[in-house]
Amino acid sequence: MNEALPGGLLLAFYGDDFTGSTATLEALAFAGLKTILFFEAPDEGLLHRIEGYQAIGIAGLSRSKSPRWMAEHLPPVFAALKNAKPQIVHYKICSTFDSAPETGSIGKAIELGAAAFGNDWTPVFTAVPELSRWQAFGTLFAGAGGAVYRIDRHPVMKRHPVTPMHEADLRLHLGQQTAWKIGLIDLADLKSGKADRKIARETADGAKILLVDAVDDETLAAAGNIMWEGRASRPFAVGSQGVEYALLAHWRAQGLTPPVPPPLPMRKVERLAAVSGSVSPITAQQIAFAAQHGFDVIALRTRTAVDDRAWAEELERATRSGLAALGRGLDVLICSARGPDDPEVAELNAAIASSGSERDAISLKVGSGLGIILNALVRDAKLDRAVISGGDSSGQASIAMGLSGVTALAPLAPGAPLCKAIARAPHLDGLEIALKGGQMGGEDFFLRAKG
Repeated sequence: MNEALPGGLLLAFYGDDFTGSTATLEALAFAGLKTILFFEAPDEGLLHRIEGYQAIGIAGLSRSKSPRWMAEHLPPVFAALKNAKPQIVHYKICSTFDSAPETGSIGKAIELGAAAFGNDWTPVFTAVPELSRWQAFGTLFAGAGGAVYRIDRHPVMKRHPVTPMHEADLRLHLGQQTAWKIGLIDLADLKSGKADRKIARETADGAKILLVDAVDDETLAAAGNIMWEGRASRPFAVGSQGVEYALLAHWRAQGLTPPVPPPLPMRKVERLAAVSGSVSPITAQQIAFAAQHGFDVIALRTRTAVDDRAWAEELERATRSGLAALGRGLDVLICSARGPDDPEVAELNAAIASSGSERDAISLKVGSGLGIILNALVRDAKLDRAVISGGDSSGQASIAMGLSGVTALAPLAPGAPLCKAIARAPHLDGLEIALKGGQMGGEDFFLRAKG
């Protein structure tokens, strides 16, 4: 890095889910910043790995949690990040703004973070043009299948099983999660060079949160300028990995970062094991493509998760089937569903209703079960590479496996890099692994993961 940038830790982030956290790791690492992502608060045995890093992150689960959970769990994390003395602390959210008043409340996270870091106001930056996410005049747009949709009409997000998006104007959507006044720095402000005047006007009018637009490289760099130059009075920022892309764009525009050589390509592996807890239609297409190209796809009977004994037997069955396929030289993909219309989804919902089980508890059980299976496959088949698909599932499965963190290894798909695992268990330490959100990657994602 150029000496014009401060030495030490430039940025620390907390990701509200695991796949989004690895997407942030990707943005920083492949831009040349030495970055490490932890899956747990690092203890003394892991802290030695931080020396020399310019960015650190902690992957979390707050996207699926309540405001009460956030009020209990986020302040200690913010305190730990503050003690690391970074220039900026970033609370990382999904670029589709996944949130609701009672689940993954971004408004609650802003309130807690602003209090912890003493912000005069808090920037919220969601756009990631590189991933086909744009914000224009406060309205969020996202690409899917070669088309661009307002986020409330996006084919996946409008029917998200937990936090469906019914409003594309993020001022209105976020306004359901906080009583704080919300303002906007729009693309016209950014392109005309009048952002400072707009900030002064909005904050004088009582705004404590300002959404920031971005649609292209110019507005991306302008947003980065706002966050970087204002860090003394507002070191806490909220947004997608677009926060990192914006900061990098500003640094490059100012000549603060040297050119970075392209990362090395992935090597090919003979066998791959993947697990998926996603019900996204995009993941369903990827599973179908993998099945057509030699993967042994094994359906997990998630409805059995309402009964402990039946669930243990199901995990054993899926593990045996996976190991048998790997033993035959096949790649394996174990999935909880093949999209939202898979009959297994209705079967699971019916089982939860009839048993009186708590949906969140069963979701955790399924995600953790995928991790238990994958851990056994990696250990017993002596695999070098694995994939976990699904936003919430990736966090639950990674924790169940016992992974402590990752560093970035090679590009795989935008927002879903191939990583190198950090773990105490010898068979997991150094494992090449990709954590993929449900909407990430092309149709051939699982084949590309093989190299």
